[in-house]
Amino acid sequence: MIIKLTEKQEDELRVKVFKALSDPIRLEIIRYLKKVNRGVSCGEIGEIVKMSKSAGSYHFKILREAGLILTRKQSREKYVSLNYDIFDKYVTKFLDSL
Repeated sequence: MIIKLTEKQEDELRVKVFKALSDPIRLEIIRYLKKVNRGVSCGEIGEIVKMSKSAGSYHFKILREAGLILTRKQSREKYVSLNYDIFDKYVTKFLDSL
């Protein structure tokens, strides 16, 4: 099902996308997800980026709300992956620059 956003909703999403991309830690998370090109546990990313669980939760929330990552839960673990559709729509070629 395709949901059509209003112009105002599109602008709000753009603001969230650029806010999410304005932090070096979140860029590091995105860079790692691009490099491995698969769903990765939040714990694995936390170890790679060297951040606490609470800091990780905060950064994943910002990325998820911007639509830049997809989250799936399997058992007790959460896995995240890049949402290429949002990158393609709002920041075309951005991933190539990382």
